[in-house]
Amino acid sequence: MHVRSVRVSVPGLIASATLAVSVVACGGGGGTTTTSAPPAETAAPAAAGLRVDAATAGEVMGMVMLDGTAPANAAIRMNADPVCLREAKGPQTQETYVVGDGKALGNVFVYVKDGLGNYVYDTPAEPARIDQKQCRYTPHVLGIRVGQPLEITNSDPTLHNIHAQPTANQEFNTGQPIQGMKMTHTFTAKEVMVPFKCDVHGWMNAFIGVLDHPYFATTGMDGKFSLKTLPPGTYTIEAWHEKLGAQTQQVTIGEKETKEVSFTFKPV
Repeated sequence: MHVRSVRVSVPGLIASATLAVSVVACGGGGGTTTTSAPPAETAAPAAAGLRVDAATAGEVMGMVMLDGTAPANAAIRMNADPVCLREAKGPQTQETYVVGDGKALGNVFVYVKDGLGNYVYDTPAEPARIDQKQCRYTPHVLGIRVGQPLEITNSDPTLHNIHAQPTANQEFNTGQPIQGMKMTHTFTAKEVMVPFKCDVHGWMNAFIGVLDHPYFATTGMDGKFSLKTLPPGTYTIEAWHEKLGAQTQQVTIGEKETKEVSFTFKPV
């Protein structure tokens, strides 16, 4: 049996403890749609720079499609943890390929990759959230701002640990052995994407896009996305999928203009 040391963060305690756990065999989850509209509540204002004029701002919207038949999602075997078997309530598969009506493709992260120039934005004070529920990370793909809190919750009555593996940000690996435990993490640099995994349950994974602006979205089952309140300009829009790679398109919008952009991925 392989034994792994996991740092445990317990609310209300100053010290941290080391918990030895048996690494049994943690995968995807969620296909919720998020939009780029900035939260109403913000933390400290950003540095001085250009501010978006909402009266002249436009929008880039569109869909992400799949051209072909998606490979079958891998089956998840939770036998090593009876709590996971009970909480999941039935057979489970990964959510690598989330395909809706008309071959709409979910779990695609769409964002402005380039073109914003010297615009600056206030950092949201409201946290983004990721949950460990039914032994899955929910959502599976999400976006967050640099400096915005990320609230991580364990909703299961079993040990989870959240292990982030960034390249531009600091790696962290924190255990949450008690149901209802929460922790908060803040990323300091933009990075697309940051992989998350659970070392306790090997099937659990998620991806987080960290950006210094609010123009990003994750497609749901309908494949749709919307990047609102964009100032007039020319932008490179990127669509990212964990297995199918990334595609980019350039789009120019004028004052109060809405442009549509579509992406089509082919299975590999």
